[in-house]
Amino acid sequence: MKMLKRSLPGRTLLLTAALAVLALTGLAARPAAAEELAKNLFGAKKLPALAAPQSIGFYSKGCFAGGVAIPLDGPKWEVMRPSRNRRWGHPTMIALIEKLSRDAAADGWPGLLVGDISQPRGGPMLSGHASHQIGLDADIWLTPMPDRKLSIEQRENMSATLLVDEKTHLVKDALWVPGHMRLLRRAASYAEVERILVNPGIKKKLCDTVKGDRAWLRKVRPFWGHDYHFHIRIGCQPGSPNCKAQENTAPGDGCDQSLAWWFTEEPWRPNKNPDGPKARDVMTMASLPAACQAVLDGPDPASAEAVTYYGDGVPVAAAPVLTKAPSPARASASGAAALPASVSAFAATPEIGIPLPRPRPGN
Repeated sequence: MKMLKRSLPGRTLLLTAALAVLALTGLAARPAAAEELAKNLFGAKKLPALAAPQSIGFYSKGCFAGGVAIPLDGPKWEVMRPSRNRRWGHPTMIALIEKLSRDAAADGWPGLLVGDISQPRGGPMLSGHASHQIGLDADIWLTPMPDRKLSIEQRENMSATLLVDEKTHLVKDALWVPGHMRLLRRAASYAEVERILVNPGIKKKLCDTVKGDRAWLRKVRPFWGHDYHFHIRIGCQPGSPNCKAQENTAPGDGCDQSLAWWFTEEPWRPNKNPDGPKARDVMTMASLPAACQAVLDGPDPASAEAVTYYGDGVPVAAAPVLTKAPSPARASASGAAALPASVSAFAATPEIGIPLPRPRPGN
C-alpha cells in the first residue's frame, strides 16, 4: 500500500508534540505491579495511548501505542459488536481494512462486516482472542454487509453465518459462493498481509476449487474456529523496533499433508483440561514487555473521534516529530495529561511514512 506524505493541520501539531514525549524507542518504564492481571488493566482503557504508532511484543503477548479507530460506518463497511470497543489498530491495519472494503466492492462483494481488531491499547483481552494484542490482527465476517444500515442493536445481536459443518469439518456448499473466494484472494493480495487464518474446511474448499494462480493460497492458513470469519494478520511495521515478527509460512500452497492432518481425529480430540486457565487469565504486567507499562500509563487523546481514521483511501504520513518534549502548558492544551517523570526517558522517533488520523473540520 503506497503511503502518501501530507502535513497535518495546525491543531494536529499539538498531537505530534505529545507523540514525541511518548515515543517508545529507548524506553525506561517503571516497574510493573506483578499482582495485576493485564487483561483487566488493558480492558479498562477506553482510548489509545497518544503516541507515535508502535507495536510492542508478539501478537499474543504485547501491546501497542498510537492506535486509531476505524469509524463505525463506512461506505462499504460496518463495525460489529461495537460495545466491545475493539475497533482499534495500528494505522496501517485500519487503512488496509478500509482499502479492502473498497477493493472487495469492486470485485462484487457488498461490503465488510468488521469484527474484532484490538482494544485501544492492545494487550490481553477480557474474553476471546489470545492474539489481537499489538494492533496487527483483524477479523472480517464471511457474511456480506446487508443492503441496509444495521442498527446498533442488530450489530450487537445479529448472528453470523457458520459456513462449516461441525461434524464433517467441510464447507456447507449451499452457503459458499464465488464471492467468498474473491474476498479472500483480495485480502491475500496485499503485501502487508502475512497470514489469513480460516477454518480447515474453508482452506480445503479453496484448495479444491481455485484455478490458475494459486500462489496466494500460501498465506491462507487453516486453524481452529474461523468458520464465520477470517483473520487478517499483517507484519511488524516500520517504527516498531520492539515488535516480534512471526515465522514465515511454509513454501507451497498449503494443500498438502499439512492440510490433510486437519481431517484426522487428532486435531479434534477433547481437551484433557477444558477448565484450565487460559493465558490471558494468568498474564500479569510482568509477563508483558516492559514498555507496555508506559503504554498503559500514557496520556489519552482528547476523544475517540480525534483519533478515528478517516483515510478515504489517502493515508496521511506522520508529521515531523519534535526533538524535545512540549511544555506542560502545550501538553495540557492538546488534551493530553502530563507524563510522569518516570517516562521522561522517551526519545523522539524519526518521521515514518505511516497513516495517522485525518482531522475532520472542527476537530
